[in-house]
Amino acid sequence: MPWSHPLFYGFKAAFCLLLTLSFCASDALGQGKTNTIYPGEVWPDNNGNHIQAHGGGITKWKGHYYWYGEDRREGLDPNYRYTSCYRSKDLVNWTHLGYALKVSKPDTILGEWVVERPKVYYNAKTKKFVMYVHVDGSVKGVSPDPSIIAYHYARVGVAISDKPEGPFKFIRTFRPLGHESRDIGQFIDDDGSAYLIFEDRPVRGFRIAKLSDDYLDVEKEMCLITERIEGGAIVKYEGLYYVIGSGLTGWNANPNKYATATSLSGPWSEFKDIAPPETNTYGSQSSMLVKVQGTKTTSIIFTGDVWKPKTQWDSRYLWMPLEIGDGKLWLPEPAPWTLNIKTGETKILKKK
Repeated sequence: MPWSHPLFYGFKAAFCLLLTLSFCASDALGQGKTNTIYPGEVWPDNNGNHIQAHGGGITKWKGHYYWYGEDRREGLDPNYRYTSCYRSKDLVNWTHLGYALKVSKPDTILGEWVVERPKVYYNAKTKKFVMYVHVDGSVKGVSPDPSIIAYHYARVGVAISDKPEGPFKFIRTFRPLGHESRDIGQFIDDDGSAYLIFEDRPVRGFRIAKLSDDYLDVEKEMCLITERIEGGAIVKYEGLYYVIGSGLTGWNANPNKYATATSLSGPWSEFKDIAPPETNTYGSQSSMLVKVQGTKTTSIIFTGDVWKPKTQWDSRYLWMPLEIGDGKLWLPEPAPWTLNIKTGETKILKKK
């Protein structure tokens, strides 16, 4: 058959189409896209690497979700602490965008130190993204052994960026309203007001405080909840505020608990277990409550960390849709589940 024959061009076009489809299929398989979340298992990003977003927070902006968290992978420069950023449209498949924040140790901290639990807010007035983190470590004259992480610094750090993925510019550390601050959480109310949740160890409780207009400071305390809880998170569902948190047992999991109130200023109800207490919240610690408002329903997702202190880079995530409503909240036993980001519907699958 001559090269100029019409049939040749027909075969050539068909071959090119087949080759293109083959590459597309291969690319899709390489990305490993799925609609299923597997609690407690390795969670690969678009590059096939386990997601490094421990103690993290989720921010939604312009149709995308951004997941910020502590990067605890091996081989990082020990002179810095790193916050990773991932992006997703469906909360299931995540693209790694690199480091949103890379920060060096404050001069007043000696020896070991931490930058934990990043939470990012978008300020519509300033058009800036504002990140809060927990900064802690040994302090000269206070910590007896600077080689051991001693949580005496007890401050929040603030960083700012023009883009959700960063890079964020670190501004300062401070104690909100003069109080010690360890684990932090974030909450944005229906009216757009932004709040910081932080544990205050000396008073054996945690505080809910309103941020300033530019989100760069804490201006007003809403409530002090006298419950020994860290990993605090809040969600508003059907007009009621739900707060959850974990006990103070370090790396070891414990029974997480919740309370409710009609106002952030309280009064708050008695704290109750979110799961069978003997399971220690299925080995996880609360990190954030994510609200997914779809066309058919609104789902609330519990996001927690399954810590592995000796192999921190391999720490896992326990995400599950909550049973919530009428002042009750319950975390189902972990199992694979699917999420329809458009409708808001979730479906728990049978374990294999």
